[in-house]
Amino acid sequence: MGVFARVKSYGDVLREYEFHPEAKCADPSGAPCSKQTIGLLARRHVTIDGITYIGKESSRLEEVEEQSLLGPTDVYNAYVDPRPDEWATKILPKLRAVLISEACEGTGISRAQMQRYRNRGARPRAAHFEAVKLFLGQENA
Repeated sequence: MGVFARVKSYGDVLREYEFHPEAKCADPSGAPCSKQTIGLLARRHVTIDGITYIGKESSRLEEVEEQSLLGPTDVYNAYVDPRPDEWATKILPKLRAVLISEACEGTGISRAQMQRYRNRGARPRAAHFEAVKLFLGQENA
């Protein structure tokens, strides 16, 4: 028995287009569009949380073409940005803007340790880093 492929007609394409979601647009309330969104659409706002430098590994091109790789992580390599990290660029400026007593009380970190973080540029271990992020409302930073 042969394999059959159905060719889409222009009518099929137009019917599908009528209800396709528009990923680049937002509905009147600002939420992403769905298949049933109606009304005047606006561009979605984008918030950049961070930048990751990647390189596409061309040595695996044949595997990509054969679709034997599972996803983008199999093809891309992430490279570390040599510039300051999240602690220096996002967290530390906000930590320095609050009273040290509030920061200590809100995080459970001792005053001496908090001063080392704020004033001497010491890097916190993972538990303190997460406590400071939570205190500053940066859970997803």
